[in-house]
Amino acid sequence: MDTFRAIRPAAFTFLRGLKKNNRREWFEAHRAEYEGEVREPLKALVDELDVRLARVAPEIVGDPRRSMFRIHRDIRFSKDKSPYKTNAGVWLPHRDASRRVGRGDDGGGAGYYFHLEPGQCFAAGGIWMPAQPSLKKLRAAIAANPKAFTASIGGAAFRRRFGGLSDEAMLKRVPRGYPPDHPAAKWLRHQSFIAWRSLSRAEVLSRRLPDILARDFAAMLPLVRWVNSVLGYRPATRR
Repeated sequence: MDTFRAIRPAAFTFLRGLKKNNRREWFEAHRAEYEGEVREPLKALVDELDVRLARVAPEIVGDPRRSMFRIHRDIRFSKDKSPYKTNAGVWLPHRDASRRVGRGDDGGGAGYYFHLEPGQCFAAGGIWMPAQPSLKKLRAAIAANPKAFTASIGGAAFRRRFGGLSDEAMLKRVPRGYPPDHPAAKWLRHQSFIAWRSLSRAEVLSRRLPDILARDFAAMLPLVRWVNSVLGYRPATRR
């Protein structure tokens, strides 16, 4: 296990350089910078977060081999043929859920995410754009018991840190099958169930970043557990 020391400003320097020079030749010439300033610090961060989550949410795990997103873009069906992502991120999922995040499968569940990008760093938790089978389950649970859902996003720490549930990717109308005047109409229009907040440069570069993220993740835990319980993933009391 690597000890997290800090993400250094050189990580931002590398990512800005990659954005300007998004081609294989440049990346290979700067691969050591990527490994030393981006990949290795993030692997150590995942290890540190895993230790903290073991105490507050044992069912959520960080694994440096699986939690880190690949730097290579999938360009098979994209008009943009830039080979590399110009950001980095880590995903900490439920231990029983699929690690295949963002590939349209139905097994991702809810978890936590950290995003590293010059000018746009943030912490997030929940489930983003779930596949239709999962989305239908979540909507059905909201419709059946709106109070249980609103309780998961109603804590003082949650509202203070994140301002509420993100309203990204909402439908203009209540989805088919639910009356327009349903008491939970606002929540039924959501296609994602996430909370997030921007992180300052000082926070990201701090040696205390694992503690900062752990506090954010703890505030998101009721939402994460509500989503996972609906999708069949149980909370845990120990590893």
